[in-house]
Amino acid sequence: MCGIVGLHLRNPALYPQLGTLLTGMLCEMQDRGADSAGVAVYGDPRWSPPGHAAVSLVESPLTPAELRTALEELLPPGTPVGVVDASPTLVVNVPVEVDALRTAVATAAPGALVVGFGENIAVLKGVGHPRALADSFGLAAAQGWQGVGHTRMATESAVTPGGSHPYAVGPGQCLVHNGSFSNHATIRRELRTRGVVFDSDNDTEVGARFVADRLAAGLDIETALKELCATFDGFYTLLVSNRESFAVVRDAIACKPAVVAETQDWVAVASEYRALTGLPGIESASLYEPEPERIYAWTR
Repeated sequence: MCGIVGLHLRNPALYPQLGTLLTGMLCEMQDRGADSAGVAVYGDPRWSPPGHAAVSLVESPLTPAELRTALEELLPPGTPVGVVDASPTLVVNVPVEVDALRTAVATAAPGALVVGFGENIAVLKGVGHPRALADSFGLAAAQGWQGVGHTRMATESAVTPGGSHPYAVGPGQCLVHNGSFSNHATIRRELRTRGVVFDSDNDTEVGARFVADRLAAGLDIETALKELCATFDGFYTLLVSNRESFAVVRDAIACKPAVVAETQDWVAVASEYRALTGLPGIESASLYEPEPERIYAWTR
């Protein structure tokens, strides 16, 4: 049992409240999983300023100051380097191409685990109680147009930063998952034969890598998720996002709970309705449960 939450803001006037709203949703799901937690935030100018690539990493062997100095030595002279301490995650933002920043980070901090990368995205995650992590991240102060979160109760892999969600393995993409995949080992082997590298033993990472592989092949998110439903066995609710879209899908018998709420100002998804009760205008929202294997998607 895990908890998932997601909030897609349609009204720009609410962007300054994203972090406060997402914190309330995440912490309401803490009793569904208190092993670890994480969020992906789209559009926060502290973590991922416009025109900057951003890389999120955990288990860095360097302090924030040491990492900044190392990157300044690797990047062209005069390149401004931002390193935000959202402990236990560090978020690096630099006005360069994403691949150039990823290469520099890998060189500067070997052994650190990259947990997210792209433009307009910051991925923050770690081991611990969701409320304590939200406070450590400084999540309540976040701004932006979209956020996705997860509280984990581990069932089939270790409780580690790498085993926590979201899994953000493609540029600007992330995936959170409540449930389990029963055939993930077979699919992992198939992806490895195509050169896909894994960071953990978690079944959710297999789903995230599968979706990223399909998107890299040119599929849109709805087609990629339809292929996932046809390929993966198990029970699941998945929430997948990039900086422009937000999508949810459940397994063929809708075993894992999910509720969607929509207003003119926002769309929200959560494992349980109680995570939505603090949203402005919830009393007049359209509420429904996603149907089995139907893809629900929203775009900016």
